[in-house]
Amino acid sequence: MNELQVLPEPARGPQLWWGLLFLVLVLSGLVYGAYSINAWLDDEQQLPVRDIRVSGDLKYLVKADVEQAIRGNQPGSFFELDIQRALKDIEALPWVYRASIRKEWPNNLHVHVVEQQAAASWNGDMLLNTQGGTFSAVSPEGVTLPKLFGPEGSEQTALQGYRAMQALLLRSGVQVEELVLSERFAWNLRLNNGLRLNLGRDEFIDRLQRFVDIYPLLQKDQRQPEYVDLRYDTGLAVGWKSTDVQKPG
Repeated sequence: MNELQVLPEPARGPQLWWGLLFLVLVLSGLVYGAYSINAWLDDEQQLPVRDIRVSGDLKYLVKADVEQAIRGNQPGSFFELDIQRALKDIEALPWVYRASIRKEWPNNLHVHVVEQQAAASWNGDMLLNTQGGTFSAVSPEGVTLPKLFGPEGSEQTALQGYRAMQALLLRSGVQVEELVLSERFAWNLRLNNGLRLNLGRDEFIDRLQRFVDIYPLLQKDQRQPEYVDLRYDTGLAVGWKSTDVQKPG
């Protein structure tokens, strides 16, 4: 009769310790690798923002100002760059209406800028864009902008009124040089020939049409008109420039 021989189990102590040692080494390697990669990414000398490409139809904005707005406020690495902060810094620049930023691998940026389009000066110290919004910038050289004045919050009203009046005056060969909208929303104009128009508050377009109709007659008069008061239901009043010449005493 054959007897079964039971073999003793091999000792597991050394294998277990070797396995635990291997696991510790693997985990330590992963932790060290993650730390090294994070430190490398944080080091701007390892991966700085190399090139900033600026696109858009730019007339007044200097591309170097866009780059300075990014590099001057965020000197960190490409991966640490805060896009929202950079976007805010760029849109704070004069002549920037809207901007967008896109990261391009490996360490470049593409900035697209929509520039402000100035439609008029506003209250002597601001500019109005074509949407009726104000922005602070130096009026461009060689460009003559109409001067608009009005109470705070009336920017779009003043700009829309200016456009309607300018369109009406085109066939008369004159332009609005200055428009004043009073606190009571009364309209006053100064044309590019120096003539001043007082339109009042109500039906100012109809009153301006009345001026357009009689303007050819004013041009034929030998006297020079100084102002035209149109705050009447049907008529108007004309103030003439003085032609008196003082004689030497």
